[in-house]
Amino acid sequence: MALAQEDIDFIKRHLGEWLAEQSLGKPPAVYEIELRERMVRVEEELKHQRELMRQGFEQMEKRFEQVDKRFEQVDKRFDEMLKRNDQHFRWLVGFIASSAGLAVAAMRLL
Repeated sequence: MALAQEDIDFIKRHLGEWLAEQSLGKPPAVYEIELRERMVRVEEELKHQRELMRQGFEQMEKRFEQVDKRFEQVDKRFDEMLKRNDQHFRWLVGFIASSAGLAVAAMRLL
């Protein structure tokens, strides 16, 4: 079934409107503008994501610094404990040596 010429003319007159209603008949300039707007939105979102990542890294850095400070405190405590243990060990060795010396001297006297 062939279309009459007036039907073809009617379709040609209204085709642009129908396609525009369906967003399929937009001229290339409109697509370009939409693409540019989308690119701008994507770039803005990327900038925002980059800023969020920077903030996250800064917070992680602060947290690492806090952990480092805690480790320094723990290291100081261990150093103090080692010094005390060394002192106790010296006292113990001195006591044992003195006791042994007194025991040997007492045996010689008997």
